[in-house]
Amino acid sequence: MSPERRATVVSTSAAALLTFVKLIIGILSGSVAVLASAIDSILDMGVSVFNFFAIKKAEEHPDEMFPYGKGKIQAIAGVIEGTIITLSGLFIIYEAVKKLIKEEPTSYLGTSVGVMLFSILVTWLLVRYLLRIAKETDNIVIKADALHYQTDLLSNGAVIVALGIVWLTDWHWVDALFGLGIGLYIIYSAYEIIEEGIMILLDRSLPSEIVAKIGEIIGNHPKVNGYHWLKTRTDGTRNYVEFHLVLTPEMTLDEAHHIAEEIECRIASLDPDKGWVITPHFDPYDDEHINEIYFNGQVDSVCAVSPESGQS
Repeated sequence: MSPERRATVVSTSAAALLTFVKLIIGILSGSVAVLASAIDSILDMGVSVFNFFAIKKAEEHPDEMFPYGKGKIQAIAGVIEGTIITLSGLFIIYEAVKKLIKEEPTSYLGTSVGVMLFSILVTWLLVRYLLRIAKETDNIVIKADALHYQTDLLSNGAVIVALGIVWLTDWHWVDALFGLGIGLYIIYSAYEIIEEGIMILLDRSLPSEIVAKIGEIIGNHPKVNGYHWLKTRTDGTRNYVEFHLVLTPEMTLDEAHHIAEEIECRIASLDPDKGWVITPHFDPYDDEHINEIYFNGQVDSVCAVSPESGQS
């Protein structure tokens, strides 16, 4: 089992444990904050199970139908996870507003505080583990999971503060007020997860500093006269780079291939733990304007067909 899939199994197990404990105490105590945290754990468990199968699918090798692989499934999973987190935040806000209106009391305060302290300990250990796996793999699903559980740490801390204030002051509305704040914060935290997934699905380029380094590697090669049509993207697992090299027209194909290999090796060394698909193209001169024509679907303006040969 890959480290990414193992991480989702650990996340699922931790979420199941926290769900069981918090749900019982949340129902018994009537605390919106504890119940909100329990609902969040239920969603965590469902998302982690979904993430397991998403990562498993993304790890499948490319085939005839999917020659680029299925890495973008992870981005789809990130968007779905962020959406689920947003919906959970909306539900928590609904419960908080309802409690404020009905002025419902909160009971079992001591037990609730103990449960939330236990939840913080388990979540902190899980976050440390997920952050390590995310750093090792740079996997968007694991990063989203780590970010989600980091927000859980903050929300669990807020729940303890709310319960503590209710315990000391008997202001039961504070519990609902903190629940409202937690719901808003959860929605805010989900935005980053959704945005990252959408950007990958839209083929956003690699970070600007990486693109700049790639440009330097290509442009500084002593036998390269220039380059153009540099394009980059990632699917969350592999980085894709394509570019056109302007080389001396008299250069042999073997020489051009050797230059390309040197450049590809240096580019891949920018992040040796990440998969790379690097596609160079050789040009005897800068023909970027022709690439723009192809890209815009104006092929007839450059591909004149010879009536005699039937070839362009």
